[in-house]
Amino acid sequence: MEILHYPHPALRFPACPVRHVEDSIRQLVQEMKRLLLEHRGLGLAAPQVGYPYQIFLMRADREEADPGQIQVVINPVLSEFRGTVEEDEGCLSFPGLYQPIRRAKTVRLRAYDLEGRELDRTVSGLEARVVQHETDHLHGILFIDRMTEAARLASREVLEQLTRRYREAQRRGKIPRDEVILEQLRELASRQSAAPVAAPQEV
Repeated sequence: MEILHYPHPALRFPACPVRHVEDSIRQLVQEMKRLLLEHRGLGLAAPQVGYPYQIFLMRADREEADPGQIQVVINPVLSEFRGTVEEDEGCLSFPGLYQPIRRAKTVRLRAYDLEGRELDRTVSGLEARVVQHETDHLHGILFIDRMTEAARLASREVLEQLTRRYREAQRRGKIPRDEVILEQLRELASRQSAAPVAAPQEV
């Protein structure tokens, strides 16, 4: 498993709600934790590793190496956005790219953790930014979509370089054709859609 880079189709594919936490989901989360620590990120969403599920991970300190400090967030719903603040933001799927992004200062997060416990709290500051960024990923929204026109123009060279690398990897057969990837994503999503509705304690 690896972190996918723009413009991989999985980054634009809307994630489906998790209806049942099974061993494959737990294994996915463990692999995501490994990658988050390895890349010293603050957050990582399942679509960034090719799984169209509404799951993301976050942590408060990129220097903290304890996997137990990583919060697992499943099926998040955001509301009560208050205030705005513009700060530099990056993304593990866009290595080397940082631009100012305007986000809400505080937001209410409702979700579940991996054990099926309900989360319901208001977050602020950096945590609010991470929550908004990662929830966007679950809906196929990327931080470049939140940039001002000037920031997007300033990012053009990096985006073009990432696109060239991606297409070259496809040409060499290291990455499947987009049509094949999309079919794989639809198959993965159908597995959760066909799963039985979980009891509250199971998400």
